[in-house]
Amino acid sequence: MSHPSPTPLSGFGLGLRIPHYNEFIETAQPVDFLEVISENFMVDGGKPLDVIARVRERYPVALHGVSMNIGSSDGVDIDYLRRLRRLADRIEPLWISDHLCWTGIDGFNSHDLLPLPYTDEALELVAANVQAAQDALGRPLVLENPSTYLAFPEAGMSEAAFLGELCARTGCYLLLDVNNIYVSATNQGVDPDEWLRRLPLDRVLQVHLAGHSQGRDMLVDTHDAPVPDPVWALYARFIERLGDVAVMIERDDHIPPLPELLAEVAHARDLARAARRHAV
Repeated sequence: MSHPSPTPLSGFGLGLRIPHYNEFIETAQPVDFLEVISENFMVDGGKPLDVIARVRERYPVALHGVSMNIGSSDGVDIDYLRRLRRLADRIEPLWISDHLCWTGIDGFNSHDLLPLPYTDEALELVAANVQAAQDALGRPLVLENPSTYLAFPEAGMSEAAFLGELCARTGCYLLLDVNNIYVSATNQGVDPDEWLRRLPLDRVLQVHLAGHSQGRDMLVDTHDAPVPDPVWALYARFIERLGDVAVMIERDDHIPPLPELLAEVAHARDLARAARRHAV
């Protein structure tokens, strides 16, 4: 079943977090859109729905989930998708995104974004789950590349090839997390620019920029720090190759005062403008 394509947004935004709710509700901030965590607002009433309604009055909003479990052999959770659709029908988001991963099995939620093997069998399973989710939601999905810390020896294709084939089979779109690409490529000893060159960039609707931490043996995708220089540099090297795309700063822990995050949003905008001037 085909579904209407999302309207691309060329703009710069921020992931909305609890400490900044009032600042966005009470005052117009210099962002073009906001992204919210879907599960925080998938309720029947009360303060969360009041917050999202008031935010939606001022800003376009993208829904970003963390527990769709699109890579699960259990199939998609229809009750979860019904609740997500109710929220989407209520606020009319730019689009609905989640992660290319699995998060649990037999009804158990690990609350972690677990990696998939990039095999033909996994591709068949995920494509079926994506199609079922899109039919339930009445919208195409936007899927994010997760950070990875290992490579499956049985993988028959790269992440880029997997994503490209998934888009071709299902009509889904991509949320490109530049930090996750940098983390995954560094941990696996591959070139992040080559990783990007192989991705179907024409399917990218949104970009995440975030930070990470240095673990004992590898980088860890913590999203709890400012965007580091290598991630900024990687973003600057490829942003001119994208069409209309929504770029945002994502911070999930150690949330700083809003002006610090807005400064990162402004920097992302400046780098994109400079890259596109240079491309011309």
